[in-house]
Amino acid sequence: MSGWKAGLSAGAALLIGGVVALARHRGGPPARCAPGMVALGPRCCGDGQRLEAGRCAGAPSRCGAGLTVTPAGCIAPSATVPVTAGTLRLGPSDWEAQGIVEVREVFIPAFSLDAFEVTEQRYAACAGAGACSPVPLRGEPGLPVTGVTVAEAARYCAFAGGALPSRDQLAFAAAGPSGRRYPWGDTGAVCRRAAFGLRAGPCGWDAAGPELAGARPDGAAVHAAGRLFDLAGNVAEWAAPDLPGQEISGTHGGSWADGAAAALRTWNRRLLPGSTRAPDIGFRCAYSP
Repeated sequence: MSGWKAGLSAGAALLIGGVVALARHRGGPPARCAPGMVALGPRCCGDGQRLEAGRCAGAPSRCGAGLTVTPAGCIAPSATVPVTAGTLRLGPSDWEAQGIVEVREVFIPAFSLDAFEVTEQRYAACAGAGACSPVPLRGEPGLPVTGVTVAEAARYCAFAGGALPSRDQLAFAAAGPSGRRYPWGDTGAVCRRAAFGLRAGPCGWDAAGPELAGARPDGAAVHAAGRLFDLAGNVAEWAAPDLPGQEISGTHGGSWADGAAAALRTWNRRLLPGSTRAPDIGFRCAYSP
């Protein structure tokens, strides 16, 4: 009997050990970084870089698809993507939008949109030219600029030859004419597609700011003429006020600080005073076709 008990105890110990090992394996860091990037803390840095005080430091040997390798890090190029005219359909196909989103259809004329969120590098050039108000920067030129008001974002877009996109332009760029739930499709809100949940999970912990612009190429919205990156996650993006002079504006797309996939929905909108400065709000610009 004692031998039988000992064998049973040994078998139970092996079973428990296997369960613990499996739990540890499954509880490891979620896959989130594209080929050419490496996970360092809550960040995805270029291959060969190191993490210093939350920053990707050093010259990378490789970067993710679409990003440029520079001595200062991985940087998104200045590029625009034409968006073909079409009809924006909000809410009707997504049960989670019921009672939250005004169900409507609106025709969107053709326009072009920045392929990437406006980076610190691009904003610093505007400030250096005296056309933009200086704002505190994190010191990584490839990060999206944050802490800007609606007026400051609009001033930059005018400097770049465009304007802040309307809420319908941002929604249509993300949802497309089929009314996608996410920029990449109707399912699959996972860490490799969007920089979200980086402050308190599920995609990372203790992040203090956004990811490099364009670091999640798997989550890009695909259009006939190119891809639009980070329309979900990374930084929530300012839209132009619905009416001229309106003090309230909206942000779209969710951010690195959001922990729920619902924030990434193409119809998700958060209303805030246009004077708000926040570490999880940035922008991109729209242009005439």
